[in-house]
Amino acid sequence: MEDAENKTLASADIMEIMKLLPHRYPFLLIDKIIEMDGDDSCIGIKNVTINEPHFTGHFPGRPVFPGVLLIEAMAQTAGALCVHARGSDAPPQLVYFMTIDRAKFRKPVEPGDQVHFHVKKIKQRSNIWKFDAVATVAGAKVAEAEVSAMLVDA
Repeated sequence: MEDAENKTLASADIMEIMKLLPHRYPFLLIDKIIEMDGDDSCIGIKNVTINEPHFTGHFPGRPVFPGVLLIEAMAQTAGALCVHARGSDAPPQLVYFMTIDRAKFRKPVEPGDQVHFHVKKIKQRSNIWKFDAVATVAGAKVAEAEVSAMLVDA
């Protein structure tokens, strides 16, 4: 059994994320991934800025980051973890979002917030993965869901 004190956690900057996921601006919703523990868990980070295109209509005078994009960012964080866990020797994979279960939104996310997406693997069978995901801002839970995805050959 591995000693927790000697465990090295991986991370991914934006350039690595773009190698792992096919998404690009304005739909690439995570800026960095920290504390990747194999394929078990990680934390994705999103810096929310006022110049993002959805804020022009969601909502004028009271910008709120759309809940559906919080869920998508959770899925992108989980998908990047799955692809990263396959290693650099594996062929490129696409990640298809399959399900969203038990989604709850707790607090609005606004420009200037930094969202942390904590994803933890619930189970994996063949090329299908299921994760528990929690979004936090300054340690407070803003959203949560269970998400599942399927990896397929690109």
